Amino acid sequence: MTLSSEQLERDWAAMTPARAKALQVETARQVRLQPDGPAPVTVAGVDVGFENRDTARAAIVVLRYADLEPVDYALARLPVRFPYVPGLLSFRECPVILKALEQLRTPPDLLLCDGHGVAHPRRLGIAAHLGVLTGLPTVGVAKKKLYGRHGPVPEGRGEWTPLVAGKGNETLGAVLRTRPGFKPLFISPGHRMDLDGALERVMHCTTRYRLPETTRWADGLASNRGQRWLARLEQLPGAGR
Repeated sequence: MTLSSEQLERDWAAMTPARAKALQVETARQVRLQPDGPAPVTVAGVDVGFENRDTARAAIVVLRYADLEPVDYALARLPVRFPYVPGLLSFRECPVILKALEQLRTPPDLLLCDGHGVAHPRRLGIAAHLGVLTGLPTVGVAKKKLYGRHGPVPEGRGEWTPLVAGKGNETLGAVLRTRPGFKPLFISPGHRMDLDGALERVMHCTTRYRLPETTRWADGLASNRGQRWLARLEQLPGAGR
């Protein structure tokens, strides 16, 4: 990891929305949209829930890429330091996500984030921002559109239509049908990833549900809906963190 959660909290202590937008523009220049490493051995789902208006809880679940079985997890809590502003999600959630990443025994080779990658007005959604902060390959897997436009989405599993923006119809991501008859997902590369690679990895991690297994595990743990998620994870060697 290139930056600690404590350092990030210090650096962002006096962050304002105006400064956050300027920092997004600066940081977006560091995003790389080309795969530059081997196929992942581990993949992690990342999600953040809020226990109340003052406390954020990040959940990370690491799965084996080959069979999507969980091998590690972490939960972290931090006070919320930044207000809710559309398009500035990473400034609320990145510090607590970094704290959770620091607790893992098995580091992930790839992060699938509940949010957007470069499909963002300033090309720096939370997946792209996390990728730059951690140096890890990242993909944005969002349930709703933040930015851009698209045509009709084909109904077949794994089919998609481009998500584009601007007069030149720049392709930022894809609107992907992971399950026929269900709403599509909005996929965009975050960092050290291209669109083809992002789609391949998301579909690999998607079984019979609309959401990839990474997102399902992380969302279940972050939101604390039902004890079956945590009960299974607590059986992993070294669990109980």
